[in-house]
Amino acid sequence: MALRRFRKNPMAVVGAILLTIIVTLVALAPWISPYDPNAINLQAIRTPPSSEHWLGTDSTGRDVLSRLLAGGRVSLTVGFLSAFFAVMIGTIAGVTAGWFGGVIDAVISRVIDIMLTVPPILVVIVLAGIFGPDVRLLVAVIAGLAWPSSARIARGVVLSLREEEFVQASRAIGSRNGYIVVKHLIPGVLPPVIVAATLLVSEAVLLESALSFLGAGVQPPQASWGNTLTEAQSLTVLSSMPWMWIPAGLMIALTVLSAMAVGDGVRDAIDPRKNR
Repeated sequence: MALRRFRKNPMAVVGAILLTIIVTLVALAPWISPYDPNAINLQAIRTPPSSEHWLGTDSTGRDVLSRLLAGGRVSLTVGFLSAFFAVMIGTIAGVTAGWFGGVIDAVISRVIDIMLTVPPILVVIVLAGIFGPDVRLLVAVIAGLAWPSSARIARGVVLSLREEEFVQASRAIGSRNGYIVVKHLIPGVLPPVIVAATLLVSEAVLLESALSFLGAGVQPPQASWGNTLTEAQSLTVLSSMPWMWIPAGLMIALTVLSAMAVGDGVRDAIDPRKNR
């Protein structure tokens, strides 16, 4: 039923198709890229799109299309891994707080409130200055700062589920906490958390792009969509060489919009209040 409702949402279907195409192209980048993304050609600096270079070349003669595909592997890896770890940590913390309550709930809730006040961009910039920019650092920091949103969702769902009759009946017959959590609570928490995960992917891709653009994320020569946009810092490139920055900006926009459309579609498909 949820799948049928999802199919009736045209924006969600289009978003899912676009996201699938982007992920497929990025995954196949090593096999379909026309050139080595880091290969420098000083004889082809800032050349416009042509039959030889479909999206032109950048300031060092590197093929823009090849770097776009290679950069997508980095940006999407950061986005999906960050969302996965954030949702995993947040689900565990939220279920624990909602089920056990008391002091445990109070401590976890205060930690969530504190984490929500921390600006991730400043944290990454500071840590990048101390430890050096790195993809693993990006994933760890983004996931470490994004999990509270999933935790609040999971906690709210568990607080409502633990008062349901089937959960109370399971406790009455002597079921252990681990069994109740795995059998009854996790299945109820997963649908809204999956929606949050799709939105976290778009947020993580945007954050990685912003940090790489500022120089605190993925460092050249490794390509990412964010550091590809650094070419646009030049007014000359911005005004007369759009092929050097529009493709990366377009891929970021399409990925973020597609992920958000899929998230909205999944939310509407699994929310019974919207489908009565």
